Amino acid sequence: MQFSDIIGQQAVKQQLAELVQHNRLSHALLFLGKEGNGALPLALAFAQYVVCTPKTPEGGLGPSLFGEPEPHLASGETNLKPRTDSCGVCPACLKAQQLVHPDIHFSYPTVTKKAGEKPVATDFITEWREFVKLNPYGNSFDWIELIKEKENSQGKITAEECNDIIRKLSLKSFESEYKILIMWMPEMLGAEGNKLLKLIEEPPPNTLFILVTENDALMLQTIVSRCQLIKVPALETKDIEEALTSRNKTEPAIARQVASVSEGNYREALQLVQHAEEDWQALLREWLNAVLKTGPVAQTKWVEEISRLGREKQKQFLRYFNHLLEQAILLRATGDAPGAFGTERDFAERLNKIAGMEQQQAIIEELDRASYYIERNANGKMLFHALTIKLYHIIQDKIVFLMD
Repeated sequence: MQFSDIIGQQAVKQQLAELVQHNRLSHALLFLGKEGNGALPLALAFAQYVVCTPKTPEGGLGPSLFGEPEPHLASGETNLKPRTDSCGVCPACLKAQQLVHPDIHFSYPTVTKKAGEKPVATDFITEWREFVKLNPYGNSFDWIELIKEKENSQGKITAEECNDIIRKLSLKSFESEYKILIMWMPEMLGAEGNKLLKLIEEPPPNTLFILVTENDALMLQTIVSRCQLIKVPALETKDIEEALTSRNKTEPAIARQVASVSEGNYREALQLVQHAEEDWQALLREWLNAVLKTGPVAQTKWVEEISRLGREKQKQFLRYFNHLLEQAILLRATGDAPGAFGTERDFAERLNKIAGMEQQQAIIEELDRASYYIERNANGKMLFHALTIKLYHIIQDKIVFLMD
């Protein structure tokens, strides 16, 4: 995977290339980015950049990666232009793209399939290659769903995996000058992660650790403190829109609307496209009318309806409501709602009639909290019954409401 394959993130790509070119690269990097931002693809592209061995027109190797003087052209007057991406065609790149380069190692959460089993990452390498190929912007839920056999399997990076990492990195590199470990989701390391402290602090020569996390607060802080932080921000709306149209072949109108709702999360954008036929606005209109006009019977019916949708659709519905509330706040504050399309602006105006800005912010907080609980397998009926009651109390002084 090359930097050119990564959606957006131009500043991070430039930062990574400059760390190498100016010899400021630490032996341990921590890529910190929320779900769907592209932290894992960036780590994969960077690893390929490190092992890449392009050739110059004269037949020699290209510029050195870690700050050594660049070779000169035959004239001796002009330096070669520093590389900003891997070449994509040398043997090292081709192996890295297939996730089979012998000096790029991977670590990720695994599950126990049989009692007494002690799994390590290499037990799931075939599934890992499939996952990265088909879903590079996926999250840990997607990964565990792919590899689990038991319904309640929990992913974990085990003590046996830590021992295997120590063993792998103690060996000499096979082809590249550098050995690289990419650890995805190090927040799933428990106390076992202490096994890696000495290795990270005093690694073998030419060893590079790349840790990719969504939440550094859940990591062992002794590991975090030993890493150079690379922050991966949320994707720009325009980058998501362009990626949906060019890569996913999404209709431009749908791509524009989905990109504005996805909040910089490409995984979420793909999920929304899959359910683009869902009429979230009609479902929201029905809910608000049940809360503020038609009463408990309609509320119970609505809760029954949404509880049958499943966890992913429930999260998307809450995200859509959040999006409309944010547009309503923008409309109230600036007179414009740039992310509202079609009938959404009219809906945002109606939301401003039933709730003030403080009330809207309180609703957003409740929706975010509900999404958090859904991710942790909360009971859908209980959650949406409670949310309905909270919604009523937040806006109970604005009960004159009917959305036609």
